[in-house]
Amino acid sequence: MSAEQQKRRGRVRAPEFVGRQWLNTGGEQIKLADLRGRVVLLDFWTFCCINCLHVLDELRPLEAEFAEEVVTIGVHSPKFEHEADPDALVAAVERYAVHHPVLDDPELTTWQNYAVKAWPTLVVVDPEGYVVHVAAGEGHVEALRSVITEIVAEHDAKGTLHRGDGPYVPPEAPGTTLRFPGKVVALDSGNLLVSDSANHSLVEFAADGETVVRRIGTGRRGRTDGTAAEFAEPAGLALLPRHIAEQVGYDVVVADTVNHLLRGVRLADGQVSTLAGTGQQWRDGVDGGPALEVPLTSPWDVAWWEPAGGVVIAMAGNHTLGLFDPIAGAVRRFAGTTVEGLRDGAADEAFFAQPSGLADGGDRLWLADAETSALRWVEATDAAFEVRTAVGTGLFDFGHADGPADQALLQHPLGVAVLPDGSVAICDTYNGAIRRYEPATGEVSTLATDIAEPSGAAVVDGELVVVASAAHRIERPVPPGVAARLVAGASQQVKRPATEIGGGAVELAVVFTPPPGTKLDDRYGPSTRLEISSSPANLLVEGAGVGTDLVRRLVLADGIEQGVLHVVAQAASCDDDPAVEHPACRLTRQDWGVPIKITTTGPKRLPLVMGGLDNEA
Repeated sequence: MSAEQQKRRGRVRAPEFVGRQWLNTGGEQIKLADLRGRVVLLDFWTFCCINCLHVLDELRPLEAEFAEEVVTIGVHSPKFEHEADPDALVAAVERYAVHHPVLDDPELTTWQNYAVKAWPTLVVVDPEGYVVHVAAGEGHVEALRSVITEIVAEHDAKGTLHRGDGPYVPPEAPGTTLRFPGKVVALDSGNLLVSDSANHSLVEFAADGETVVRRIGTGRRGRTDGTAAEFAEPAGLALLPRHIAEQVGYDVVVADTVNHLLRGVRLADGQVSTLAGTGQQWRDGVDGGPALEVPLTSPWDVAWWEPAGGVVIAMAGNHTLGLFDPIAGAVRRFAGTTVEGLRDGAADEAFFAQPSGLADGGDRLWLADAETSALRWVEATDAAFEVRTAVGTGLFDFGHADGPADQALLQHPLGVAVLPDGSVAICDTYNGAIRRYEPATGEVSTLATDIAEPSGAAVVDGELVVVASAAHRIERPVPPGVAARLVAGASQQVKRPATEIGGGAVELAVVFTPPPGTKLDDRYGPSTRLEISSSPANLLVEGAGVGTDLVRRLVLADGIEQGVLHVVAQAASCDDDPAVEHPACRLTRQDWGVPIKITTTGPKRLPLVMGGLDNEA
């Protein structure tokens, strides 16, 4: 088949938009016909997904570069029940500074019409209304730039490109002291330090939690150090032990999430310094070294933990825990493999899914593992560190139910705190609740409800102080002596539909076409890598493991009707210009957790598009 025949075969008319409402359009509804003559970039996202948040930031310069030719449309297709709440989506669009129209797709109708299988997925529609490129995951900006440049040139020449302003209408900007705060820490002075995430700064309050003592940071998004510092959506805060702070010259470690940095704050004068990270996301596999030379990715929380001898970092962006040694000025991976999931055991073999909250519990480090709706902990053993799970079963099950921990359910928790009696308070974010786990009995109960997205907490003089992020304030929602109560909620599963597939032997194909002007880079060995595992583990009789071919034969076990395929694919591509001695190279990587339903009539091929178009579809 010729290249032209392949191109014609791949021309699929883009389906119409279907959803509940439009945001950022001034109330106007958008149809595909309204965008004819423009390049349309669809971003399928959900606001719980860290990779989706990365893509929002990656797209900003591309949107500015092609402001007259490209219209970006966010299609919000929710994973969790809370994300289907229209008010929660309005808040998320503001929280993450989404500056393009957003289609609210609560039933995943548009998602299914475009055959999307992963968050995030990007779809390019040409000025004549045809799908011309699909890319799953993050890190596709250069490929998109090449594709869009070609489309613009082609349709400019044909006269089918129309330039102009897009349909984006900015909403009114509200003003509050805090805007979507993230975490809180109690200072030795008795004051409270809060990360004011959407205002890109920190706010110190008096002990009452209302009187502002000072603001640290200008409020501008950036990464400048000094007393006029800049942050980008800061989140976690860790107060160093006094003897450590005296040695290093700063008191608080800040997870500067969108900058992919750790920052240090000297409380005496508000001086801010950069401690760890390069400002670029972790993509190259570097797992340790001098702190300022090791890339981080969306550090969401930090906690000093004595058994580890440093500051543990909840690295939401690559599903691991890092460890920062402030004395040595070094960072290394502490736990996790970068595979997204829930697996206990040795720290270096454990799976996490967007760890987002940490709390020092002495012999245990407690953590909120958001995407698995789980409460987990790390503990030191004679041999090494081990990871265990108290509440939670995996990526797709959630709810609000109390009782024995193996039956209890959470929904995307983002914060934890250890209470004076040794029990653990959980910021059950998407349930709007504070939950309590009692390690001695293994019981889960509910302490408070009707809190607007609680995301962090600290214990101050025996009382729990909670960050009510979507209410833009800190609260004390658990009165002293309150009795825990039990909630019997229903088990729920993510909205994403399972992919039907035939039993027995099937072919899994990761589709990747190097973007225009590039080629697969095999100068130093294979340019592609594919890793496959499953839940349950016995779902795969053959095909699990690591290889270099992006197409693999899988054999599914008899007697299992459904499960999840965990797929991690990557491809290295470089500029294809023989005149350039050192071409620029890029690594494309995507993780999928694909829920599958095995039927006798299901297809025998499962395509996952990482970049390009599936010409066998």
